[in-house]
Amino acid sequence: MNIKNFSFFIILIAVLTSWHCSSLKKLNLFSIEDDKALGLQVSNQIASEPGTYPLLPERGNEEVYRFIRTITNNILNSGTVSHKDDFNWQVKIIDDPETLNAFATPGGYIYVYTGLIKFLDSEDELAGVMGHEIAHADLRHSTRQMTSSYGVSTLLSVATGNASQGAVQQVLAGITSLKFSRNHETEADTYSVNYLCNTKYDAAGAAGFFRKISGGSSTPEFLSTHPNPDNRVENIEKKAAAKTCSPSSTNVTEYNRIKQLLK
Repeated sequence: MNIKNFSFFIILIAVLTSWHCSSLKKLNLFSIEDDKALGLQVSNQIASEPGTYPLLPERGNEEVYRFIRTITNNILNSGTVSHKDDFNWQVKIIDDPETLNAFATPGGYIYVYTGLIKFLDSEDELAGVMGHEIAHADLRHSTRQMTSSYGVSTLLSVATGNASQGAVQQVLAGITSLKFSRNHETEADTYSVNYLCNTKYDAAGAAGFFRKISGGSSTPEFLSTHPNPDNRVENIEKKAAAKTCSPSSTNVTEYNRIKQLLK
């Protein structure tokens, strides 16, 4: 190989390597249909374990469900959710007043704990958290991150209903307590701002949650490996300000009424 060809070869390898590394960060070996199938299996498993996941009954709690689903639909209809028409977006409430958490499965199944609803102070704050969870599903963070933990074959076997009960339980536990990478968390924060900027909510709504968390005596376990809450407040508010989103009423009065409906 002459010097000219060798130099071209080195440049080509450098370009391909750079492209490969950046692309790997967004690599997902699952299809949209795989995400939907896995989410459905996990949702069915959650419904079958009322002792671990005591779902708040729809009957008698219609107003609470209507309230939280209205928030979700407002975000989904913002025109900024990529997989709005691809996923089976559903919202369920887990009746556990001691847990400050929410999570999303692949395919758009979202779960919010009553403890988190009671902990927050306004509709905007809850909308910010919902936007964050919608972003995890929309950006398909779960299947991207769990692929490295469980492998493609295990996740696909769960998605198709061919996995052992032990494997299903393992994946379910992984989803409900999934510690996303710092990059994924920052990305979800950013997309929450983007989503809410196109709604009636304050685009920096999620900042209220992190501000309140940072003022507490301890950090919830599910945030233990996440970016510092104080830094997230600053980053979220900067992103909202840069987009010149117009904050709206936080609707505190109605939010407090909804919280009072939770026994």
